Amino acid sequence: MLIMNTFRLLPLSLALFGALALPAQAQSLVDLYESAREFDASFQAAKSQFDATVFKGEQARAALLPSVNLAMGMSRTHVSSDTANFDRGGFGNQSATLTASQPLFRPANQATAEQGERQKLLAQAQLNAAEQDLIIRVSQSYFDVLASGDSLNFVKAQKTAVAEQLASAKRNFEVGTATITDTREAQARFDLVLAQEIAAENDLRVKRIALDQLTGKSGTTPRLLATPVAITAVTPDDVTRWVSQSEDAHPSIRQAQLALELAQLETKKAKAANLPTLDLTGSYNVTLNNGTASSQLDYRSNVAGIGLSFNLPLFAGYAIQNRIKETLALEDKARSDLDTSKRGVAQATRVAFFGVQSGLGQVKALEAAETSSQSALDANKLGYQVGVRINIDVLNSQSQLYDTKAKLAKARYDVLVGGLRLRQANGTLKAEDIQVVNSLLMN
Repeated sequence: MLIMNTFRLLPLSLALFGALALPAQAQSLVDLYESAREFDASFQAAKSQFDATVFKGEQARAALLPSVNLAMGMSRTHVSSDTANFDRGGFGNQSATLTASQPLFRPANQATAEQGERQKLLAQAQLNAAEQDLIIRVSQSYFDVLASGDSLNFVKAQKTAVAEQLASAKRNFEVGTATITDTREAQARFDLVLAQEIAAENDLRVKRIALDQLTGKSGTTPRLLATPVAITAVTPDDVTRWVSQSEDAHPSIRQAQLALELAQLETKKAKAANLPTLDLTGSYNVTLNNGTASSQLDYRSNVAGIGLSFNLPLFAGYAIQNRIKETLALEDKARSDLDTSKRGVAQATRVAFFGVQSGLGQVKALEAAETSSQSALDANKLGYQVGVRINIDVLNSQSQLYDTKAKLAKARYDVLVGGLRLRQANGTLKAEDIQVVNSLLMN
């Protein structure tokens, strides 16, 4: 069952910031992901590795197919002698031989061909993992920029509020209704906010550079979240089902399973070394001679042949037996690696699931805290005006409010990225999943 969480309208200051930061060329999450697919070096390397592995897997099939060779030769000899009987002059020959071979019974070759098929599947699992990693990297970088922009916006709004409080403290001091302490406290808080503004501007600049580098674009400007935002809770709302899905879908488990199958086929190959092999062979030879050193007879010969080639290994110095023991040990290792992968994925899935659940809870709590902080600020402002609160109380309330606003915005982004990370953790993350997040952005 879907659980809808409707977030309240963001503050007016954030909306104004969004209006300024949302030019016509602002990019959506899908836009930047598509750009990253074409630009990101690590993903391009994974694609190239996938192509290479597919071609390598095809090579393994060659051992089951016929092999055909053509050999050609020509020679010319000139013999001269001061004895007429031995003066042969020039003679030579030309030859062409076509040979073919078709394996009939080669268990090791069959196992090698099966390994090639597994390697192609393994390459696909590796490419899927690289694609999921790219989705997460782009999404995280995208929302890092938004979070940094929100932080800068809130710091600027706080600076405006502190500046107003500083001006009020100075006026009250001039008319004698407040002490110099209020002015100095407001000035100290204003200076602190200026430092925070500089840090926030630099953080936003760095986050944008990171997003530019990831997507290959310059001056990327992510679209803001549309308001109000509706975020659905994870479904199914059962961690056991998420873990169960991972056993069939996760690329890491799939890779470990294929590695085990490859190890089992390697054992099969090692055992096949004790078995006989049988090949069908054939050849056709054409030779043209126009004499030899002892004869002037010209002739042509055509020779065709077909046969079976049988080989039975008898003793190889215990190399085959030890090779079998080696592959069996490696097979046990692959089996243990598969168990480790399953346990690791299950643990990561549980952590990601409860992380999203916790994030949703934090959003609700921070929403309540935002409302309470706003009420506290309003009360402190009123108390300061009537003389029952001092300036530092107002300043502290302002800091608490804007800090809560920044944490709330960050918590929302973390929930969105956390949902994608949960799908990556259990291996079901696909490019289509970012469409759901993309639909929450401004058009």
